[in-house]
Amino acid sequence: MKIAIFGAGAVGGYFGGRLLQAAHDVSFIARGAHLEALQQNGLIIESALGDAHLNPVRATAVPAELGPVDLVLFMVKLYDTDAAAHALEPLLGADTSVVSFQNGIDGWEHIGKVIGAERVFGGIAYVFADVRAPGVIRHSGSLARLVFGEFDRRHSRRATTLERALTIADVETELVDNIDVRIWEKFVLLSALSSVTALTRLSIGQVLSDTNCAELFQDALQETARVGLLKCPGLSTDIAKRQFKFAKTLPHGMRASMLDDLERGRRIELVHLSGEVVRLGTALGVETPVHTTVCRALHPYIEGVPS
Repeated sequence: MKIAIFGAGAVGGYFGGRLLQAAHDVSFIARGAHLEALQQNGLIIESALGDAHLNPVRATAVPAELGPVDLVLFMVKLYDTDAAAHALEPLLGADTSVVSFQNGIDGWEHIGKVIGAERVFGGIAYVFADVRAPGVIRHSGSLARLVFGEFDRRHSRRATTLERALTIADVETELVDNIDVRIWEKFVLLSALSSVTALTRLSIGQVLSDTNCAELFQDALQETARVGLLKCPGLSTDIAKRQFKFAKTLPHGMRASMLDDLERGRRIELVHLSGEVVRLGTALGVETPVHTTVCRALHPYIEGVPS
């Protein structure tokens, strides 16, 4: 299958590299120093599941250089969604599918408005990875999982075709019929994890080791869960409790990507994570004091290092 990884950072680089190892025709759309490293030295993956040095790899900043593909794994930062969606056109053939593996809850809607909702799948990527250096992806732990599905809850022929393509060694793949619920389940965890680790500059293990920080994390989970239960009726009423329990199984040093971006002086996804919880909470009459505080405290860093 001919696949384009749109947004070849930690998540896109890891899964794109594994798909390339599985003999798929994979191209990476990236930018900056990371793109230059991919072009000059290929892609390096450091992982307990097996290291890899893939060289050469096809990498570009210009989608038109690739032409139509069968599948786009859309993994750009949430603040780049609209611009990237408008750049998809050269990649689209008659049967091209696009799977949004992003952190928020509505990236797929923005993509669908540009290219047609019928092309777009919802997706969730579970992997603990970071860009250790340009062109170098470090995978922590052994979790590497892709969950996706169609929003009309069908297991269509195109969906099962994608499931076969994405089922490769060292990657767990799951085609589901409730992708809307699964996206909200992850958002409950991710919005709290991102907000509290970024606010405290601590790993999840350090957060949970401190009683006050752990309570702050629980409160953030509960705020997002209360909003989610009103927006997504299929969401379980004990989702905050289950995600807190799951958080205790995470590697002690695990940090949300928003904290990595914050410390490296990059733009952060604050508006689309805690900011989205606050926006929806306001509209629904749900109080969100933790996420509101996070938005206020981190607001100077939205565009990177404050001027």
